[in-house]
Amino acid sequence: MELYNGTISEILGRINAHAPRSWEYEPARAWADNGQNELVLGRDAAYELGGGNLPASNCTCVTTDASLVPEDKIILVGPDLGEIRADSPFSRIALLHVNDISGDDQEAFRTIRDMEFVKYHVFPAGYMMRVSPESGREQVRVSRQAIKRGISFRNIGDSFIKKYKENKLIDHVCLIFVTGDKALCKELAETGKKVDAITLTLNHIMDGLSTDCSTCSFKTVCDEVEGLKELHFGLAQGQSQNPPMQT
Repeated sequence: MELYNGTISEILGRINAHAPRSWEYEPARAWADNGQNELVLGRDAAYELGGGNLPASNCTCVTTDASLVPEDKIILVGPDLGEIRADSPFSRIALLHVNDISGDDQEAFRTIRDMEFVKYHVFPAGYMMRVSPESGREQVRVSRQAIKRGISFRNIGDSFIKKYKENKLIDHVCLIFVTGDKALCKELAETGKKVDAITLTLNHIMDGLSTDCSTCSFKTVCDEVEGLKELHFGLAQGQSQNPPMQT
């Protein structure tokens, strides 16, 4: 799956230009998980990541190119959780290196979508996430108690990676967090929309979208993302060679 490679390179270029901090994955450092989303009331919160009208986004990119995600790592641009004093812009990005996705293209696509849903199954104590699939926003309310206990993005990153690696198809995970930089978070929110557009286009291709490019609303995405158009017409050709059985 190479459709997101250009976007991954773009993201890494932006992040590396901001002198990020990074840590290796250590599962023993994963923050305590509640098993379900914890309700953090406003009066108990230290602040909110992506609160109000501040940028707040997340996205997941999958690749089979090991050079793009060669190891498990947590990366942070901006203040850590214990250093933030007020509501902050926020972005979280998951870059996944996968291998051995078997089956046809449709099965592979479903497998990748399942990986994206990991974000709905991580419940760090004192770290209440609110994710909107429609807008791509991810807001986080962090409790004062969690701050006192020393919660950090290193801990949260370890928690996410630990959950991702329960899936044996995922070789390496790079978890990126960005706080404080409103301009960068806005840029990454736009990148997240681009990732969603690629995924939506792929979904429609798998559902048998027409190959008439002149009438297709996803033409601009196919033109921009290397491999989408080839996949589209490759599937269409395969379907024409194997018409459905008549009953």
